[in-house]
Amino acid sequence: MSRPLHALPAPAAQARDGLPAAEAADFERLAHAVLSAPSSALGPVLRAQLPGGTGIRWLASAGLSPTTRVGELTAELWLSLYRCWRTTGRVPSGGPGGGGRGGRPAPHGHAPGAHAIPRWK
Repeated sequence: MSRPLHALPAPAAQARDGLPAAEAADFERLAHAVLSAPSSALGPVLRAQLPGGTGIRWLASAGLSPTTRVGELTAELWLSLYRCWRTTGRVPSGGPGGGGRGGRPAPHGHAPGAHAIPRWK
């Protein structure tokens, strides 16, 4: 069994404990992705975890600034963030850029749609 990357802060643990058991693992994936981000400001963290402007819209609906620190989230805000994330149908990515796949971008070594320059002999 693997150990979590971070122990959940009390508000996040409280929010997780209020969820059905089937959703607890998803909540933990989101919480660990948010907590392990290189920035503690929510704006950049949510940009990597939620598609488009969803994270900024969530911050505005919660009355938070993009510079709000992750540690300032209450249990209610964690639940609200989780519900928002669930509606997007996204799995949190592990990396700071939000890529998720890691490694090379394509099996042929070039970005999708890009091809090597032909070499004429």
